[in-house]
Amino acid sequence: MREQFQEELDGVSATLVQMAGLVKVAMEHATTALLTADLTLAEKVIADDSIIDDMQHELDARTIKLITLQGPVASDLRTLVTSLRMSADLERMGDLAHHISKSARMRYPATAVPPELALTIEDMGRVCVKIIEKVATVLQNRDAERALEVEKDDDEIDALHRKIIQTLLDPNWTHGVETAIDMTLLGRYYERCADHAVSIARRVYFLVTGTYADSDK
Repeated sequence: MREQFQEELDGVSATLVQMAGLVKVAMEHATTALLTADLTLAEKVIADDSIIDDMQHELDARTIKLITLQGPVASDLRTLVTSLRMSADLERMGDLAHHISKSARMRYPATAVPPELALTIEDMGRVCVKIIEKVATVLQNRDAERALEVEKDDDEIDALHRKIIQTLLDPNWTHGVETAIDMTLLGRYYERCADHAVSIARRVYFLVTGTYADSDK
């Protein structure tokens, strides 16, 4: 019974890693669609978001069943309860890639991002993908040290987000209110995606060490 239960626990962890992989691809494709006005790619990200949603629902149902039927205690219970929260973070990260792709679709055939912000958005997408890749590694290896790195990586996203706001507030901004709203939302989507990644990394750190990570580390 214990061996079977351990296999089920390992399956929960493996599904979280798989979800992180799908989220990484979604964010990568969403950014490309946004910057190149690739409608086909945008539609694919939008459609594939349901795969991530379904995985979360199935994983949560499995997790709740394990908690109910197996009556786990101590670290096993902590792992299962934490997985519910991490799956919600990953699902939300997928939703944010979905929102970015909808912005690309909404402005098609034009490119949603004005030239002076294209590099900043490209950098935000690149850093987000890097953070998601790191989160997948942290989940797979229960790597507490790398978990601490995610919060530092998030500082890059915050700096790029501030750069967008500064550009929008510049008196020389000529693209109007509608584009400014688009860019404000897009910057927020990337920033929130990174925040969810930080949340996952903190939970993994807690699972491994039994203590909460110092946010100043």
